[in-house]
Amino acid sequence: MAPRKSERIMNLAICLLMARRFIEKSQIRQVVEGYHGLSDAAFERTFERDKDDLRSMGVPVETGSNNPLFPDEVGYRINRMDFELPAIEFTPAETAALGLAATVWESATQAEQAVTALAKLRASGVDPDPARLAGLAPSLGAREPAFASIWEATVDRAPIRFGYKGEPRRIEPWAMTYRRGAWYLLGHDRDRGEARMFKVARVDAAAERIGRPGSYTVPDVDLEAAWASLEPRQPDAEVTLALRPGRAPELRRRGRSVAPEQAVPAGYEALAVSYARAGDLVGEICAHGVDVLVLAPEQVRRAVLARLTAVAGRPA
Repeated sequence: MAPRKSERIMNLAICLLMARRFIEKSQIRQVVEGYHGLSDAAFERTFERDKDDLRSMGVPVETGSNNPLFPDEVGYRINRMDFELPAIEFTPAETAALGLAATVWESATQAEQAVTALAKLRASGVDPDPARLAGLAPSLGAREPAFASIWEATVDRAPIRFGYKGEPRRIEPWAMTYRRGAWYLLGHDRDRGEARMFKVARVDAAAERIGRPGSYTVPDVDLEAAWASLEPRQPDAEVTLALRPGRAPELRRRGRSVAPEQAVPAGYEALAVSYARAGDLVGEICAHGVDVLVLAPEQVRRAVLARLTAVAGRPA
């Protein structure tokens, strides 16, 4: 997607997100940089394509009216509650990283456009809410070299090629999302013949296009189900562990003190820890070495012993 189109779509998203009420199409045409100078027919076509592009990226563009007596006066907005991600918690290191990244916003090209949009919205009688711009801060993707090229290819429906953890991939990008501090791409992997999810930060460099825009059709997929797979699995099982005091704090936070039937080795304390069967509990336990022992169930204990035995048998 050309830089001009990218800027126009970003400006449209800023305009619709800041508005507290539905904005009529005539106001949007005046406010959004990129629609100026277009004929009526060209504006209608461009505006409809831009709305479709936003919705294809998962941005909830709503249609409605501010006046119940005149429902034909249609306007548009982005509902903040539907657009924002749920509250998440950060470690001190992640908080520091986000603080540094946030400074990029002040020097980003969208900052000037945001100020202009605010002034034009107020001049046209729309009451904007600048606080809503936080969700559009571009710094979250700015430090990932492949972000821009993948995002543009997703909007244009253009197949791309990139290296992913050292392996070449040919992908038809379908959609992108931001979850748990990282951007993810969902698309069709041509080499593997199936849908795959990719963490954009692990893409080696900028993606290269290997086909023309619009050369494939995005299937009707359940995006919410796909994005839900990125969330941590809910605990559905419990394991009894023996932990050395002060060690394995992440396991300790999920545990509760118990009095197991098995004997607890001297210098250890017993805790029942919840976990998700779909997760990698075995790897998590093995990472703590002798600081964590499995008391029950037996299948988890055997799996941990097998993993440690395999690691010990590998050549240095």
